Amino acid sequence: MNDQDKRAIRATAHVLADAARVETLRYFRGAAFALEDKGVGRFDPVTEADRSSERAMRAILAERRPDDGILGEEYGVSAGTSGLTWVLDPVDGTRAFMSGIPMWGVLIGVWDALGPIYGLIDQPYIGERFEGGFGVAEMVGPHGTRPLRTRQSPGIAQATMLSTFPEIGTSEEHAAFRRVADRVRLVRYGLDCYGYALLAAGQVDLVIEAGLQPYDVAAPIAVIEAAGGIVTDWQGGPAKDGGRLLAAADAAIHASALELLRG
Repeated sequence: MNDQDKRAIRATAHVLADAARVETLRYFRGAAFALEDKGVGRFDPVTEADRSSERAMRAILAERRPDDGILGEEYGVSAGTSGLTWVLDPVDGTRAFMSGIPMWGVLIGVWDALGPIYGLIDQPYIGERFEGGFGVAEMVGPHGTRPLRTRQSPGIAQATMLSTFPEIGTSEEHAAFRRVADRVRLVRYGLDCYGYALLAAGQVDLVIEAGLQPYDVAAPIAVIEAAGGIVTDWQGGPAKDGGRLLAAADAAIHASALELLRG
């Protein structure tokens, strides 16, 4: 992939994120909107904001990148021929979205045969966008443009860890998660994809989650790795397919958390 190709992918990703901002903000904290339960787990909601956001992004890709594949949460797989796939989560954190909490986001990832190579994490309401891949690691927000860089962790006992659900995963997964949670200084919940953005921005040390899908992780993996962090599954292997994910600010805190997860 040459520099022109990389610039074209980045430009398209930002156009997608801009379109998704328009669609999601039409509904966020506004008039009542239709809400459905997908029936996956205890409560798995989807709204018209999710669907209209993904439709808008797919329409742009059909025009600008017709040879690329698409994997989206709401409308599934569209095959491509280029070897690249756009991995879209049009509203990551729908439970937060429907509750008026601005911790949801739009995830736009690109992967090839080996895994994620580029990603955007966008928070339309706050106006923050986190970008990683192709030699770029930066965020744009109310303070302007800043580089993204994970921090050097102070060690497991002084670490801050994020996760979305305190009742994480199965009983076995919850027990493994607690082994880490009981050793760190601070655990906070409910951040959805914004937690991964905070890790890339150097604000926290760990994000540990389970039960994830590829569209939940493609963009965060690219952003965190571009910022100097490490993302694996709970055994230290690739995490691009979702499932159990461990994201860490540096190698030392990753090794400590991985040992505890393995028990």
